[in-house]
Amino acid sequence: MLTQIKGLHHVTAMAADARTNNRFFTDVLGLRRVKKTVNFDAPDVYHLYYGDETGAPGTVMTYFPFPDMGPGRPGTGEVGTTVFSVPEGSLGFWSDRLSSHGVTGLKAEQTFGEKRLNFAGPDGDGFALVEVRDDNRPVWTANGVSGDHAIRGFHSVAMRLRDEGATAELLKFIGYETLEARDGVTRLIVPGGNGAGLVDLETMPNIQRGQQGAGSVHHVAFSVENREKQLEVRKALMDTGYNVTPVIDRDYFWAIYFRAPGGVLFEIATNEPGFDRDEDTAHLGEALKLPQQHKHLRPILEQHLAKLEG
Repeated sequence: MLTQIKGLHHVTAMAADARTNNRFFTDVLGLRRVKKTVNFDAPDVYHLYYGDETGAPGTVMTYFPFPDMGPGRPGTGEVGTTVFSVPEGSLGFWSDRLSSHGVTGLKAEQTFGEKRLNFAGPDGDGFALVEVRDDNRPVWTANGVSGDHAIRGFHSVAMRLRDEGATAELLKFIGYETLEARDGVTRLIVPGGNGAGLVDLETMPNIQRGQQGAGSVHHVAFSVENREKQLEVRKALMDTGYNVTPVIDRDYFWAIYFRAPGGVLFEIATNEPGFDRDEDTAHLGEALKLPQQHKHLRPILEQHLAKLEG
């Protein structure tokens, strides 16, 4: 069993409209936009990052907003729900706030003994807030969300699978342990993690495979401290038979990717160098930042990309 992985690093999904996406995560959920850049493979499309004040690993939701993209079809082989941690006693505040902003799919319930509020994102994205005691991660407070209610970062992701067996074995191999199983859901945890250490596996043998589109999670990234640890994980995965990409420089972290047995695309991302490598912390997410290979496109992209505010 590996010990390098410390929990979630980020979750990347797709959207149909950049302005709507930006408004939802900043104005409604109160997260900070920590980076405004573009898709490495499609520079005419934004890559937007939202998280806490610094974009700490375990807090960052990222999006590729493809203009007018059709909706995804929910199903197996994907992350179905991305879950955020909020303080105990705050779900009443969030229920009122989300309702006042016209957010749909609101449903309060208890899972694994935790109070939870499910809701849908602008593209039908599956989200939930879970009350967590003593989650002391730093928070970003803005747009009417106080520190008593603010999102702390990720709590977990829930993967929908036709058969959880092989994915569970993979997670155990990379450092997770089974915490509990009930009602067709197996919960795993990485010990000594970064506060975003839970993964739920939902077994749905009779559900069709999902089809990606707006509202779908593209991939889920797990956190390692540095490139040395990442290479150790890469070697172990390849020795086990996984087809893992070479290390890719994503400007704010280094990444490797591979497909998990149940169909979910996994990434292993480094905590270094971080989102302040090209912007002062006080101004994260304000300027359009371009990867080196796309910097010559700045005049075109500044005219083409939709304004996020105003």
